[in-house]
Amino acid sequence: MTFKLAALTGAVAIALAACATIQPAAPVAVDHHVHVHSPEILAFLPGYCSSLGRVGACPEVFLKPLTVDDLLADMDAAGVRRAWMMSTAYLAESPMMVPPRPDAAQLVHTANAFTVTQARTHPDRLVAFIGVNPLTPTALSEIARWKDDPFATGVKIHLTNSGVDLRDPADVAHLAAVFRAAGQAHMPILIHMRTRAADYGAQDVRIFLEQVLPQAAGVPVIIAHSGGWGGLDDNTWSAMQGFADALTERPELKQNLYFDLAQTFKADTSQADLTRLVAMMRRIGVDRFVPGSDWPFSGPLDGYLDGALARLPLTPTEASMVRGAQAFP
Repeated sequence: MTFKLAALTGAVAIALAACATIQPAAPVAVDHHVHVHSPEILAFLPGYCSSLGRVGACPEVFLKPLTVDDLLADMDAAGVRRAWMMSTAYLAESPMMVPPRPDAAQLVHTANAFTVTQARTHPDRLVAFIGVNPLTPTALSEIARWKDDPFATGVKIHLTNSGVDLRDPADVAHLAAVFRAAGQAHMPILIHMRTRAADYGAQDVRIFLEQVLPQAAGVPVIIAHSGGWGGLDDNTWSAMQGFADALTERPELKQNLYFDLAQTFKADTSQADLTRLVAMMRRIGVDRFVPGSDWPFSGPLDGYLDGALARLPLTPTEASMVRGAQAFP
C-alpha cells in the first residue's frame, strides 16, 4: 500500500524496517530514485540536449532508450523489491529548452501518464512520481489532474532543471504552493533541492525549511542526492551542514523528512569523504537516510546499491537500517 492509498483510507504510516532482522548483506528493499523516460520525452531529448539554453552537455546515458523492462531486469539482478519511478516530464518545461516547445504542457501530461501507467501495470514493483516545474501553471493543474489516481503516488521536483532560485521570494512562493497542493493531495514529494546558485548551500536550506517544507502538511518529503546534485562537493557539504544545524535546533522537522543517497557517493569516492558523510548522517539521524540509485546514472543496480553502498563505514546495525529503509510502506 502506498502512502497515498493509506492516506485516503485514513491510515497514514511511515515505517523503517527493523534493523535487527536484516543482515548487512541483504538486498536493498526499496530504491527511492530511478528514472525511465517516456517515448515522448525520448523524442524530445535531442532538441533539449542541443538547446542553446543548456548549461552543460547531456550525459550519454541520459539519451539511451532504456525501458521499464530494462529497469525491472536490473532490479531483479540486484534483489531490489520496489523502485520509485520519477517522471522526467518536467524537462519539457525547463527554461533550458530554447525556444520553448509550444506543446510543452501537453508533453508534461503525456510523460506523467506514461510513468503512472507503469506503476499501474507493475503495482508490486513500481511507485510513480509525476514530474512538474513549480514555476509554471502546469504544476498545480497536473497535481489536480492526478491527485485522485491511487497509482500517481508522489510528486518529483527538480529545482536546477526548473530554474528555481530559493533566494527569489516569487520563486519560493510558487514552490510553496506546489508543496501545499501536494500535501493536500496526500502525495509525498521528492525534491532535487540544489539550484544553479554558485554558492548554493546552508542559506538555501534555511529558506526551504522555514518557508517551503511546512506547506507539505505532513506528507513525506525526500531530499534527493542528500541535498546536492550528486557527489560530495563544497555546496553539498554546506547544504547537509545546514540541515544538520537546523534539525538540531528543531528536531520536530525530522518527522517526515528523509534524504536519499542517490549518487551522493560512488565506488571511487574517497574514504575520507565517506567517513565524513557517515558522521553527517549520524548527526542528522541515520534513520532519515534511504537508499536510491538515480538509475540509469548509477549503472547496474547491484554495483551501486550493493558495491558502493557497502563502502559506507556504517555499523552493521546502521547498514541494515539504511538497506531496509522505506520512507513510507
